[in-house]
Amino acid sequence: MRCVVFGATGYLGGRLVPQLLDAGHDVRVVARSPEKLAGVPWRERVEAVRGDVTDPGTVAPAMAGRQVVYYLVHSLVHRDFVQLDRAAAQTVANAARAAGVQRIVYVGGIVPDGGNLSPHLASRAEVGRILLHSGVPTVVLQAAVIIGSGSASFEMLRYLTERLPAMVTPRWVYNRIQPIAVRDVLHYLVRAVDLPADVHGAFDIGGPDVLTYLAMMRRYAVIAGLPRRLVVPVPVLTPWLSAQWVNLVTPVPRAIAVPLIESLVHEVVCHDHAIAAHIPDPEGGLTHYERAVELALARVRDAQVPTRWSDAATAAPSDPLPSDPEWSGGTVYEDVREQATSAPPEALWDVIESIGGEHGWYSFPLAWSVRGWADRVVGGVGLRRGRRDPRRLHVGEALDWWRVESLERPRLLRLRAEMKLPGRAWLELEVTPHLDGGAVYRQRAVFEPHGLGGHLYWQAMSPFHDVVFGGMARNITGAAAAHAAP
Repeated sequence: MRCVVFGATGYLGGRLVPQLLDAGHDVRVVARSPEKLAGVPWRERVEAVRGDVTDPGTVAPAMAGRQVVYYLVHSLVHRDFVQLDRAAAQTVANAARAAGVQRIVYVGGIVPDGGNLSPHLASRAEVGRILLHSGVPTVVLQAAVIIGSGSASFEMLRYLTERLPAMVTPRWVYNRIQPIAVRDVLHYLVRAVDLPADVHGAFDIGGPDVLTYLAMMRRYAVIAGLPRRLVVPVPVLTPWLSAQWVNLVTPVPRAIAVPLIESLVHEVVCHDHAIAAHIPDPEGGLTHYERAVELALARVRDAQVPTRWSDAATAAPSDPLPSDPEWSGGTVYEDVREQATSAPPEALWDVIESIGGEHGWYSFPLAWSVRGWADRVVGGVGLRRGRRDPRRLHVGEALDWWRVESLERPRLLRLRAEMKLPGRAWLELEVTPHLDGGAVYRQRAVFEPHGLGGHLYWQAMSPFHDVVFGGMARNITGAAAAHAAP
């Protein structure tokens, strides 16, 4: 089949594409920034095109000649995500009908019985309805919590359980949930390609276990070898207050935590298993919760997490790095440091590409930690996103509070800041080989201020730059020299 995947840079899309390729399908992927796909192992096996689901002018050509459309896009991090997702779904539905597409496949959320839906669940249900009314045979797969290494739901569960031996929780922890392993979601997605044209509708998908969120946390603790967690449910913690706590304790930022937790107020359990009449269960059956957690933890331990929730950009793509005041229409501040080292270029690059996460930022750890906590308090991403692999980076992936914007191995790493700032910021780390066999390390921090607050912010931070940026340059080159020493 000739497939097109919208959302290939996201959590599910990034895992679905290689499975479609392995199944023999011809795959085109659509991304606002195809450059983000430069480092993925399947890049040379797909056709990558630039497109935005809110722009009919790019969606229509992306669908040309395609038989199956996978729509795996969600604007959850934006304040107006309901309106954005509605407009995007309508654009895709119209384009699919006009292009003569034979099938649309979409992943939404299980719709609970009765009551007012959270904005998140209501939006997912609305997108499903729009696609179902597109005039194109459509399958909407409705899932609750997806358990897999790197998923937002799993990260929230993991960090809450690991970091809090005792916690006060709202009563929604007693609500029932039917989690599903990411491998089973992918099973349904891949096989949806072959469904006959008369299969049209929404189907709940879930694993074999129905658990409360409290039971999920306690079972996770057992699997992870942690002592039993003390949980005290109280009636006074609203979903919004719960989300603030999740924002501080886990890598999941408030913008994502709020809608996720609002959805947990509902019981999300499959109404039936009608999907089995069209797509049989995986060989050996659906994955039990405990096994799904074991598989996810094994991937985390082995640094083999193929995609993470943070792979999708948490904000609109940035403009090109401003290089001078005239280009940006105003002042651009820079802090440039250069440091020579006797270490060979490859040793210096190894240190640069492994920066962040568990390796830290090579200067004034307390300052980085305090700044990360401050960012979390105001709803930013903080430092807790870490990194997917301890040694290798990919364009577009999250790295603590940065996003990898450019990676020219083994010469240049450019990071774009995603913390809350009165402006935009970048950090460039560059390696230049030296004639004597050593290397020169060049580090450039760039800040484009927005308004008076941006200028005041840079001036307030300037006294600390020698400690933070200067120390960073010295320590990175020192680490490279130590790494290269016999």
